[in-house]
Amino acid sequence: MSDQHDDFSFHHLTPERIADALAAVGVDPQSGLLALNSYENRVYQFMADDNRRYVAKFYRPARWTDAQILEEHQFTQELLDEEVPAVAPLILAGATLHHYEGYRFAVFPSVGGRAVEPGDLDQLERIGRQIGRLHAVAKQRQFTTRPNVSYQEYVTDALATLSTSSLLPNNLHDAFFAIAEPLANHLQQFDLNAFTQQRLHGDCHLGNMLLRDEQLMFVDFDDARTGPAIQDLWMMLAGDDRAERTLQLDVLLEGYQEFCDFDNKETQLIEPLRSFRIIHYMAWLARRWGDSAFQRAFPWFAEQRYWEQQVLTLKEQFAALQEPPIQLQPQY
Repeated sequence: MSDQHDDFSFHHLTPERIADALAAVGVDPQSGLLALNSYENRVYQFMADDNRRYVAKFYRPARWTDAQILEEHQFTQELLDEEVPAVAPLILAGATLHHYEGYRFAVFPSVGGRAVEPGDLDQLERIGRQIGRLHAVAKQRQFTTRPNVSYQEYVTDALATLSTSSLLPNNLHDAFFAIAEPLANHLQQFDLNAFTQQRLHGDCHLGNMLLRDEQLMFVDFDDARTGPAIQDLWMMLAGDDRAERTLQLDVLLEGYQEFCDFDNKETQLIEPLRSFRIIHYMAWLARRWGDSAFQRAFPWFAEQRYWEQQVLTLKEQFAALQEPPIQLQPQY
């Protein structure tokens, strides 16, 4: 995977080129192309000549190899085959991944549904059950080309990007790295490879779930990778109260463990993985800033107050890492 600045722009992905690409695989849009809320890739919903809605996803050039994209496709199809609600690409012209004038794309059914709101404990148990079902399938095979969740990518490489980014104000550079560097050093002690590695959704938060006919469905496997199971669970925990988050995790795992075992020692990875995500997210925005879609969607990223808040966030995260991990109630 490459996180370098794009050398092939989405600027040339015009509506005409999109329509021509779809026509090349036998799909004829009858409606306009509705751009969906995606920044890393370009995603469009449309009505085809069979009066059904579809979604075309054009992958960001140079981010994934063909083999890595196909592993994502295979994973989602395995989930569907095991009746785990997920959205898998359609096979068109004998393939799920297509190429047109330098762009790669896939076509999916448009499933619809409503966003999952942060809810009560019953809903959290239900979410845990669905993630458990997903992981039961995920553990049956391993990725061979997709990357692992790693300190190198999420911390070392990310901080290297931020150290040279013009978006980090000069007057905050020293203050930022005065906390970022000790935080990074502390994170080195957590060896993710000491825990069981498995296939993951990779970006499993409420925004990547839909409720359709009262069924929870997983969407957007673009960040699928290998790592410890807790990576797909910790983002479901909300709030600052430790007792509340402990209760949430207990309930989440009660549903999860109906379908999949869980190693309680992985709770020690919750705050390190949160730190990984915070640092990596800043670097991701910095790397993508040349894409005008990011400047429109995240204008605050270039503001002084954002970086002031990030210094405070890193300090709070460093303090959280000093706390003992969540202790789960023993299961009988």
